[in-house]
Amino acid sequence: MAGRIRLGADVGGTFTDVVLATGESLVTAKVPSTADQSVGVLHGVEKACEEAGIDPTAVEEFTHAMTVSVNALLERDGAKTALVTTEGFRDVLEIGRQDRPDLYDLSAERPEPLVPRRRRFEIPERSTPEGIEDGVDEGAARDVAAEIRECDAESVAVSLLHAYADPRNEQRVVDILETELDVPISASHEVLAEFREYERTSTTVVDAYVTPAIDRYLGRLSQRAAETGLPEPLVMQANGGIAAIETVREHAVTTTMSGPAAGVVGANAAAGEVTEERGLHGLVTFDMGGTSSDVSLVRDGEAERMTDAEINGQPIRTPMVDVTTVGAGGGSIAWVDSGGALRVGPESAGSDPGPACYGNGGTDPTVTDANLVLGYIGESTALGGELALDADAAFDVLADLAEEAGLGGPLDAARGVYRVANANMARAIRSATVERGHDPREFGLVAFGGAGPMHACALADDLDVETVVVPPACGVLSAYGLLAADEKHDAVRTHRVGLADVDPAVVDERYDELEAEVLADARDPDAATVRRRADLRYAGQSFELTVDVAEPFDPHRVEERFHEAHASTYGYRMDEPVDLVNLRVSATTPRRGPTTAYEAEGGAHTGEREATFRGERTYETPVYDRAGLEAGRAIGGPAVIEQAESTVVVPPTWDAEVREDGSLVLVEADR
Repeated sequence: MAGRIRLGADVGGTFTDVVLATGESLVTAKVPSTADQSVGVLHGVEKACEEAGIDPTAVEEFTHAMTVSVNALLERDGAKTALVTTEGFRDVLEIGRQDRPDLYDLSAERPEPLVPRRRRFEIPERSTPEGIEDGVDEGAARDVAAEIRECDAESVAVSLLHAYADPRNEQRVVDILETELDVPISASHEVLAEFREYERTSTTVVDAYVTPAIDRYLGRLSQRAAETGLPEPLVMQANGGIAAIETVREHAVTTTMSGPAAGVVGANAAAGEVTEERGLHGLVTFDMGGTSSDVSLVRDGEAERMTDAEINGQPIRTPMVDVTTVGAGGGSIAWVDSGGALRVGPESAGSDPGPACYGNGGTDPTVTDANLVLGYIGESTALGGELALDADAAFDVLADLAEEAGLGGPLDAARGVYRVANANMARAIRSATVERGHDPREFGLVAFGGAGPMHACALADDLDVETVVVPPACGVLSAYGLLAADEKHDAVRTHRVGLADVDPAVVDERYDELEAEVLADARDPDAATVRRRADLRYAGQSFELTVDVAEPFDPHRVEERFHEAHASTYGYRMDEPVDLVNLRVSATTPRRGPTTAYEAEGGAHTGEREATFRGERTYETPVYDRAGLEAGRAIGGPAVIEQAESTVVVPPTWDAEVREDGSLVLVEADR
């Protein structure tokens, strides 16, 4: 597979990144994202293919990550959705968990539910965790279908009480609605066969809310790909694995956080060896793009995953890479609050008009403008190899910001913007490490994204991290990760019983059913590796820990693994009964990432320019073309290392060395 011509395309908030692996080399492209994301994707593909000198019809595999679903949630412009639920449970979305967004803010308000009350409908039926007590009132179900038709709903979510335990009532409602309506229908027992009514209903509603947008987008992308001669795209899921387009269109909720997950996979693939070489406990992945920064953790060669996320106030319980996001990117707008303090983000200038220095009419100062004024980005730099910069515009907007904030001038404002943005991102890294019991000093920092390598060493200084890794394709690493990602499918089912009372044969039977479910989604079931896991908790606890489970199911071994996991996570174990809560199965089909030789291309030193670093000192700083740096080359800071999609800043107190694969390893200087 490593020698095949493969293509990865990742859509971000500002840029669309493309990586083309020809078997001999990696060709990258970065183009502005477009309102219809498929247009930008095909533009990037054509640009990469043209540079590689190949026809798009030669591409054998096309993998894609997009932001369609998460944008629909953030911008609340998804489908007009209806919810059908059990009589008496119409308001579960609003009641939620009755916790407060901010404990001490008496005026704090929750986000409005995705489905307003007028489009929430009840049906008489009743189930318990033990089974069905009352069947569906089919006449009422048809009446509800007529009401849904009247309100012009574009999709329907069906979430009946305890459908995870026995889905027959819910399936009957779905059958009736499918007969009466011509809209997509999401059923909770298919989306999330797991207890906890609020989270199951919310996840099902999110699936219904984004399904029409995902379906339309992937339809357009597939059509444009076919017209260009490309194969049908595979799609990155939030769990860090790819899936066939048909599978994703049936499970749209799995595409949330698709792009950030690809970045974590790419960081692990590109920098994993450094972990062993330098005796690190793992990697902190730091992806700073145009709109936001994403932070995640890699331990024991695997990305940390979670099953309990929230996007714009909407709980989503589906397996996904554990990513902490903060609104600090290259396009984040700097502003002064009512108290006179300098702030950065979360509002972004996006790609249109973009930062002032893009010359597209942007009038707000951004982090990118600050980096240009500080000298990290050159006035003659062409972002993405084609976007010329307007340095005068950057100086002008930062001069205005300096006046508003009471600072000396544009350089002072740029320093302030840089420091505030770094403080925001450092908090995100501490949230992903310190707040979860991990010492960031024991990890390496992998920096990527268009802006990440410009800020990485400053962040490492703040966090006492001693090693920074910048992969060769750092500016488009999420797109690279698409080529390295395994195919992965997940399934879960609630099975609540005390381990002391469990029937291993019944559990194994449930696992077999889940295994058949995930293998049915795999493109090549014979090549897939199946992993069984279980969620457990001490009796009386509210939340669970997940442990691996061997086949056949052995309650004693599982209990001991849970005790060990609890002690590792919380520092203690209890002499209490253990409850089995959920059964989980994943099927993974390994895929090899691209293997290409690294060779320097010509000279490296391209000139010098003034750059300002911490301590407010300005240095005459050498500038290097990264493509010209041969393996083994050592560079002492200060230095700026440029490539088409990103820029690496090496402060005066850091050194950089080029690895055999072209990665840059930055360490604190010993001088």
